[in-house]
Amino acid sequence: MTMGGYAALEAELQRRKSEDRPKIIAAIAEARAHGDLSENAEYHAAKEQQSLNEGRVSEIEDLISRAEIIDVAKLTGTSVKFGATVTLVDEDTEEEKTYQIVGDAEADVKLGKISISSPISRALIGKSVGDTIEVSAPGGARSYEILEVAFK
Repeated sequence: MTMGGYAALEAELQRRKSEDRPKIIAAIAEARAHGDLSENAEYHAAKEQQSLNEGRVSEIEDLISRAEIIDVAKLTGTSVKFGATVTLVDEDTEEEKTYQIVGDAEADVKLGKISISSPISRALIGKSVGDTIEVSAPGGARSYEILEVAFK
C-alpha cells in the first residue's frame, strides 16, 4: 500500500478507538438506564453499532500489521506499475481519465485511486505511454490509450 493509504488507515483506527468507541459505550450505558433490555431498541442498536465498530477496528489492525508500504515518490520508470499515476484517453469518447494504482484497502474510484487487482489495473501493468489497452467493462469492451505515466 502507499504511504498515504497507510496514514489514512492509521487515522481511521485512531478515530474509531478514541472517538467512536467512547460514544458507543455512552450510548449503551444510556440505553441500559432505560430499563428492560429485551424490548429496548436503543440498546440493541448501540450494541450492533459497537459490533460493527469493533469489527472494523480488527480489520484495520490486521491490514496495518500486514502492510507493505511503498513510497511512490521514490519509484521511477516509464512503464505502469504499482503506485503509478496514469492518464488515459477513451478512444471512443476522447474523454481523459487519471488514475493512481493503489492497494485494495485504499482504492476509491471517486478519488481516482483504483485497486491493483481491478481489471483496468491488470490491463495497464507493464504498459507504457502510447500503448493501447482493451478493458472489459459492464457496458462492453472499452479501449484506452495511455497518455502519461507518472510517479507522484
